[in-house]
Amino acid sequence: MNRIETFAAGLLGISGVAAAALSAHAGSDPRMMGAVALICLAHAPALLAIGVSGRREVLLRFAALLLFFGAALFGSDLALREYGHGRLFPMAAPTGGVTMMAGWLLAGLSALFARRA
Repeated sequence: MNRIETFAAGLLGISGVAAAALSAHAGSDPRMMGAVALICLAHAPALLAIGVSGRREVLLRFAALLLFFGAALFGSDLALREYGHGRLFPMAAPTGGVTMMAGWLLAGLSALFARRA
């Protein structure tokens, strides 16, 4: 088990559940926090799968890093916008989105370059 990826999955999971609750009970536009919940809850199981797989390939671990930071960047920017605190920085959400896409691409590529057991 890779503890860092598993811990990151837990952080995204709790963030996703919290965002889902906020979209249902607070804020002016439930779609914004709903998007945050969707991103977090879609990426948490992927990180959990990477974490419990025990695979230690550099490409897969870098993919996990990109998935986590991309989701965190995207979700943080949308949450800040929703609750009136501006943006994280210009183009933060699109940067997070592209980072997640790169993470998924690397996760797929890691299967092609994995060593056989």
